[in-house]
Amino acid sequence: MKCKIVEKEAFQIAGKAIQTTMDKAQNKVEIPAFWEEVNHNGFTGSLKPFAGPLGFLGVCMDFDERDGTFTYVIGIEKTAENLPESCIVKEVPASTWAVFDAVGPVNPTVQATWERIFSEWFPATGYEHADAPEFEAYRAGGNISADDYVTQIWIPIVKKR
Repeated sequence: MKCKIVEKEAFQIAGKAIQTTMDKAQNKVEIPAFWEEVNHNGFTGSLKPFAGPLGFLGVCMDFDERDGTFTYVIGIEKTAENLPESCIVKEVPASTWAVFDAVGPVNPTVQATWERIFSEWFPATGYEHADAPEFEAYRAGGNISADDYVTQIWIPIVKKR
């Protein structure tokens, strides 16, 4: 799998969040429904003028190992102060990231790429997942159903000990 390693300073994301769980794959139902909601109610449209080079972000963060829950944020990298009032702001620490391009229609390409990252890439490298948020970056504009659409998957990494 092709991957580029990127150092990125700490940054903030601004958007809306839900709490979900991986238990019984509930996140695989709730996250797409959340995207549908924010696309339908105009929230993503209100953020589009503020989207930077990463575009829209789907961020998994604040994992709670005890109960398998985490926060999922749909938003943008915060680069302005005059954002919609309904935005929350979350911190993403400086990290080293493994960045993968998932090329093709978002569904099912992104899910298949995640599976390959954990089943093929991590076992074949000297890296492991770092304790930091992970995210998908979607270009603002573009057809998410197109065969050439590129979604970036950013995973925080550290060298295996």
